Amino acid sequence: MERSGYGARMPRRALLPRSTPAASGVSARSVTALLDRLEAGSVECHSIMVVRHGHVVAEGWWSPYTARRPHLLYSLTKSFTSVAVGLAVTDGLLSLDDRVVDVLPDHLPPDVSEQARRLTVHHLLTMTTGHRPDSLAEAWEREPDDLVRGFLRAAMPDTEGTRHTYDNSTTFVLARMVERVTGRDLPTWLDDRLFTPMGIEHAEWDRVASGAAFGFHGLHLTTEAVAAFGELLLRGGRWGDRQLVPREWVDLATTKHVDSTPYKDDGSDDADFACGYGYQLWMSRHGFHGNGAFGQQCVVVPSHDLVVAVTAEGEAQEVLDALWECLLPGMDAAGDPKEDDALADRLRQLSLAPVTGSRVGRTVEATIDASAEDSALPDGTAVVLEPVDGGWVLRLGPDLVVEVGHGTWRESSPLGRPVVASGAWQGRTFVAHLCVITTPHRVRLVVDADAGTAVATWSTVPLTSPRLELHLRSPLMTRPDVA
Repeated sequence: MERSGYGARMPRRALLPRSTPAASGVSARSVTALLDRLEAGSVECHSIMVVRHGHVVAEGWWSPYTARRPHLLYSLTKSFTSVAVGLAVTDGLLSLDDRVVDVLPDHLPPDVSEQARRLTVHHLLTMTTGHRPDSLAEAWEREPDDLVRGFLRAAMPDTEGTRHTYDNSTTFVLARMVERVTGRDLPTWLDDRLFTPMGIEHAEWDRVASGAAFGFHGLHLTTEAVAAFGELLLRGGRWGDRQLVPREWVDLATTKHVDSTPYKDDGSDDADFACGYGYQLWMSRHGFHGNGAFGQQCVVVPSHDLVVAVTAEGEAQEVLDALWECLLPGMDAAGDPKEDDALADRLRQLSLAPVTGSRVGRTVEATIDASAEDSALPDGTAVVLEPVDGGWVLRLGPDLVVEVGHGTWRESSPLGRPVVASGAWQGRTFVAHLCVITTPHRVRLVVDADAGTAVATWSTVPLTSPRLELHLRSPLMTRPDVA
């Protein structure tokens, strides 16, 4: 398994130059404090990259996550769609005042309201269309085969332009508008105009059933690609000697256009989601950030010439609090090469512990009990566990064959996308963790050998579908489940 950390083997093509904390005015102690804070909290980090003055000064991946592996960004995808819109505007193909009904006239419902007729690119970018709450579920319930039409039919209790409500459908509609005016699908448009010129390879996209990229979610990129995107925004759209995105658009996208309420509505403190909203980017107490569910972050702090990229399974605000309280105090501090070396060693050894227990050479058959709400497999799915050298082969139904390591992580790709698994016997029970390694999620499988039953539950249920099989196919093609 590839190791990670400062000084580790880099991906095939490094996007950003490397340096050390001391050489870039960063205290290694502050990065160490950040790691301590994250590992002591409820966030399960998968990767982190700290970029100061344009150089990567600290980076690490918690094994089995690795530097070369693209990771699902969830709604951090929205910030890339915003850039796609900006490029279309730059080319004169789209304007902020263009109306949805004019660009996508074939998606109009017959009873389209006057407010829906007034919705513009600016309203979509700022999520001020008047929907409340997020219109996604209602839009898809109304029009299962046409989310744009469903979006235009969904209730709009607020006047457009007056209130920000986090609304996934707005970004889906923006993606379709970009595709209409450019004549290219969103992934191709961003490949041609952004990713290829930056040297970003292996961008992967999840798609809806029609084959269209979600736009509001579904982009998979490496941690370094996320950090490079943040650096692009920090430099006003400039990459090397090329102005890939006009500074005017970056300035617009990273400026507060509307007040925002905390991202969560459960009364918890979400301070960095109450600082205002730009064009598919959140303003922060320090700088701005792109955010994806479960802790996918691209944080840009212009005042410190700083970019931090994080992939994780946890709460975004917990990550942001740790950055402000642990990392920022170490900016422009005197460095110590010995502390740099200690940090580099710590980063190289980051890992998520494999399942502990014994290795028993027996074959077991069971069936899935899917009564748990977060079950990853259908009720009655056949489970067969067979011992092999160094671990087991796990068969889940007719199609899923997963390799499971003992005391280590073992990788397989039964349906196209990889799963990395570790397991062990704990008494008469077999326990395995199946990391869907291109996402933040994993499945915990528990097999009761005596009862002949098994449960397979998600650590956190993916937002698109609880069906494990879908997440192991490339590309994932689905739509968000609608209860």
